[in-house]
Amino acid sequence: MIQEQDLKVVRLYRYEGDSTAKAFVDVAIGDYIVKGFKVVEGEKGLFVSMPREKSKQGKWFDCFYTVTPEAKQRLVDTVMTAYREQK
Repeated sequence: MIQEQDLKVVRLYRYEGDSTAKAFVDVAIGDYIVKGFKVVEGEKGLFVSMPREKSKQGKWFDCFYTVTPEAKQRLVDTVMTAYREQK
């Protein structure tokens, strides 16, 4: 089981421009790095978008999922904290 201290942001690139994407983020989960998270400006404010892939039919699908809602919330909190701390 991955402990909370095993979850950290290893790269955060802020995107300045008119796009709804505000940052691209890579996260270390234990001994693994997952690339492709994004901080996005939505209708209800900022949120973390999971890594996605485009299918042959042109539809986008998440390619990373958490097992529990608590794990997802820890991931989102970690990414958003790093985003807010990096100015």
